[in-house]
Amino acid sequence: MIKKLKIRFIVLAMVSLAVLLSVIVAGMNIVNYRKVVADADTKIMVLEQNSIRIMLEDMLNPFGNFDDDADSGYDNDRDFFGHRGPGGHSMTRDEAEESRFFMVTFDESGNVLQTYTDRISAVDADEAAGYAEKVLASGKGRGFVGDFRYAVTESASGSMITFLDCGRTLGSFRAFLGASILMSLIGLIAIFFVILYFAGRIVRPVAESYEKQKRFITDAGHEIKTPLAIIKANIDLMDMELDNKRINKGELRENLGDINDQVDRLTGLTNDLVYLSRMEEADNSLVMTDVPLSDIVSETVSSFESLAWENGKAISGDVSEDVTVKGSTKELEKLLSILLENAVKYSVSSRVTDCAEEEDGMPVPPEINVALRKEGKNAVLEVSNDTENELTNEQLSHVFERFYRMDSSRNSQTGGHGIGLSMANAIVNAHGGHISARTTNGHDFIVTATFPLQ
Repeated sequence: MIKKLKIRFIVLAMVSLAVLLSVIVAGMNIVNYRKVVADADTKIMVLEQNSIRIMLEDMLNPFGNFDDDADSGYDNDRDFFGHRGPGGHSMTRDEAEESRFFMVTFDESGNVLQTYTDRISAVDADEAAGYAEKVLASGKGRGFVGDFRYAVTESASGSMITFLDCGRTLGSFRAFLGASILMSLIGLIAIFFVILYFAGRIVRPVAESYEKQKRFITDAGHEIKTPLAIIKANIDLMDMELDNKRINKGELRENLGDINDQVDRLTGLTNDLVYLSRMEEADNSLVMTDVPLSDIVSETVSSFESLAWENGKAISGDVSEDVTVKGSTKELEKLLSILLENAVKYSVSSRVTDCAEEEDGMPVPPEINVALRKEGKNAVLEVSNDTENELTNEQLSHVFERFYRMDSSRNSQTGGHGIGLSMANAIVNAHGGHISARTTNGHDFIVTATFPLQ
């Protein structure tokens, strides 16, 4: 599934990018082509309006001498204007000299009257007439014949077709078109490899979420299946006793007690899951006030001393005074309870020492350490305990996931569900903090929660 998702992501990204680049390249080249056509039509219009002047100048100045000539009646330094005169389209003399064009006139019957090819050397009179006949046969008023842009002007005595050589501008247009397509393809290929490289990282959160979801379903099913199996077995035993008309009140009470214990277990699991879901909601809105975290830690440690002593363990606290954070007193108290309960349950058992004569043979309770201190702009809460089994970084990376237990057997003798640290993580996140787990030697378990100071 994840592999298919990765492939779909790559395909969707590449298709979207290809469409975007196609639109950009097409848009740029369409604008560029329309500008080429518009500039050509403007020049043709100006040349048509000044065709008599141009032909007369060429006749009077066959050697390209454009000095003022009184006999011509024209000022050779004057610009060429369109039909609107100086207020409309115009062409400088330099632009007119650089333009390669020719003209062909026809009578009403379509016979060639005159060809003007003095301003172009690549086309002679016969070729010009051939181009003009193709234009008349097409019936179009404007268009291209090869690299020549043409325009047909109708009059009472016939028609005139003006051809402008657009080879240079069309060549530039084609070069830009080819370069833009080539660069787009190179860009697509380059981005394909970039997306291919990062696709795994992009899809990784989805893959991790999917794996967590599958593990959650499996673990939740395991947690629920065991109490239900016990309840079903006790109900079957009670039913058998009723069928045999042999009712033992002691056994009946024992069975009912087992059922009640398992119902309580399922109720506790359900309540924890509801609480965890509520804390993880994006729109979760806790009532935040200034909370004396030092007092909460000290009071919670004191309340857990008796529980730790009953389990053969001891708690020591190193709490800095006047540590205040913005948060919910109820949720922070629950956080401390979760961390301390987890430490009491999973720390090592009492051990025997012979380090001193007066302690020889006396059990020494393992110590659970609780520390609260200020570090910069943060309040740091740390709960640590020693563990029986060696811890690995792989295990520590999963401790805040729902139903995760570091023992693969999922031994439920401790009475937990494996979601305590998940709730702790949710509480810390709801307070804008960060929680992590680490070990310094593989046999100590240290949970550190960081909160912004108020």
